[in-house]
Order: sequence, then C-alpha cells, then structure tokens
Amino acid sequence: MLIGELSAKTGLSRDAIRFYEKQGLIAVRRKQRRDNNYKEYSDDVLERLQTIKRLKNFGFTLNESAEVLDMIEVKEATCNNVSEMIDKKVQLLDAKIMDMLALRNQLINGVKKCVDCCNPANPEENCPILVSDNFLKG
Repeated sequence: MLIGELSAKTGLSRDAIRFYEKQGLIAVRRKQRRDNNYKEYSDDVLERLQTIKRLKNFGFTLNESAEVLDMIEVKEATCNNVSEMIDKKVQLLDAKIMDMLALRNQLINGVKKCVDCCNPANPEENCPILVSDNFLKG
C-alpha cells in the first residue's frame, strides 16, 4: 500500500509516518519500492504503526515505544514485562499530576494575592506575578 492508504488506515499523517521511518521505528526496504520509486508499505508496517499509535495514546515516549517494539519483535513483550513498564508510567504520571496540582494551587494563591494587593492608583504598573520571583512564594 502507498503512504496515502497507510495514512488513511492508521489515522496518522503522512508526515508522522515519514518521521517514524526516519527515526527507525518502521522500515521500508529498497525492494519494497515500485518502479517509480514510490514506497510500498507492507501489512507488517501497518500493524507496527497501529502499535506505535496505541503506545503514543498510552503516553509512551518515542524511546519507550521503540523499546516496546523491540520487545514485541523478539517475543519479550510478556504481560509481566509490559505491566512493569505501565506501572512505571503510572508512577511518573502520578508525580506529574502532583506537580501540576502544586503549580495550580500556587497560581490560584498568586492571583488571589495579586488581586488583593494591586494598587489601582498605578494601573500602568506590571503585575507582580510576572515581574517578581518572590511574589508567588510566601
């Protein structure tokens, strides 16, 4: 199949497919080209791209996806191995959620503090949230 059909079947853009090929996540051998040099993508490439898309939707990075793809290729993507990777991903997400909640609270408190103490007599002054490193602290 040509890249347009592959794009339609996977829901990935042609640029994304070319990017994954450039990164080595998929490969098209020289003999898999037509006489006009158009690339002919196999069903194996389609399956691999669907796996990449699935991994991306799970939040895996390109490097993590490459690792999983390698594991699949050598039949080491067992439930135990994959569940360990997913557990690590969940722990990372939990840490990011905590960081984001802390930032959210910091911003909410900073805005409240800013609104409470801004001086309307000088409306042209810059907001202290943007110009002071100490304003959000404390």
